[in-house]
Amino acid sequence: MNARFNFRMNVCHYDKRMDFFYNRSNSQTEDDWSGTKLIIVLCFGACCCFFIFVSNLLVIAAVVINKRFHYPFYYLLANLAAADFFAGIAYVFLMFHTGPVSKTLTVNRWFLRQGLLDTSMSASLANLLVIAVERHISIVRMRIHSNLTKRRVTFLIFLIWAIAIFMGAVPTLGWNCICNITTCSSLAPIYSRSYLTFWTVSNLAVFVIMLVVYLRIYMYVQRKTNVLSPHTTGSINRRRTPIKLMKTVMAVLGAFVICWTPGMVVLLLDGLNCTKCGVQHVKRWFLLLALMNSIMNPIIYSYKDEEMWRTFKKMICCLLYKRRGHRPSRMSSTVHSTRSNDTTSHYLEEANNHSPTLKNI
Repeated sequence: MNARFNFRMNVCHYDKRMDFFYNRSNSQTEDDWSGTKLIIVLCFGACCCFFIFVSNLLVIAAVVINKRFHYPFYYLLANLAAADFFAGIAYVFLMFHTGPVSKTLTVNRWFLRQGLLDTSMSASLANLLVIAVERHISIVRMRIHSNLTKRRVTFLIFLIWAIAIFMGAVPTLGWNCICNITTCSSLAPIYSRSYLTFWTVSNLAVFVIMLVVYLRIYMYVQRKTNVLSPHTTGSINRRRTPIKLMKTVMAVLGAFVICWTPGMVVLLLDGLNCTKCGVQHVKRWFLLLALMNSIMNPIIYSYKDEEMWRTFKKMICCLLYKRRGHRPSRMSSTVHSTRSNDTTSHYLEEANNHSPTLKNI
């Protein structure tokens, strides 16, 4: 009798629609995504996705157009914007496959829906980790920008997306509960609880590692800057450049952790089979919070980086002038009229030459 029961439990259900898995997982909140509430959520999501597309395209275009951004750090920042743009695509796909539609999806369609979200999140996380390595290399060599070649940066970008796509495809490749429905989770009805636990724990561990690394780098830069300032010639802005750059990175990382950690914790609780934690009632709000991360990043770039903001204004003004049939003669010189701060990449080296005490640090 037990053998017969186990045989039934291990039967694969690839031919079933998602309503079969939702009913078994006792997921009751899917029916709540209907009527007026669903329309409000979809309208809000559509506005957010539109902003995500436009703002992150501006970031990518700014890095391409402005030669002052042609450094490894900004290439990786543009790749982070590409990950946020991809997240917008994932959210659009989700909006058309949520609510009552969720239960009518095939298994493969649901895997695609969730895989897009997992890929975008993994791409952002891997990108932040690579930026941490790039910042560490730069600071250790006492430079603002690392001397990574374009070939190496391109390889890192391809590696980031390869890892992200693989992580998004892991459940599709077999780590799921379709053939063992007793191990299915509640929030993701065809994901096994063991996979959810692994995925969330690994991501939270990377969060902690990056926070520690960035905090140490920030403290190192601040300490070195305080030592160098009395011995360094140049303007105050040049002295503050290392701190400004690190503040931008810290703000981006902080926003990522704040927006994604609650959702990670909820998924971890679901993976640990916490039936009394009420994860079904908060999942939608934490998903919207994760969506906000892709909105916040371009705002952080423009707020923390004055040159990025000037480039944004130039591109927007150029587009407006072209639509009106005018030649943007005055605006075309906006970026080129500002003096380059590329010499700040040698700021720490210059200080080292001016200060005999630094050579012993």
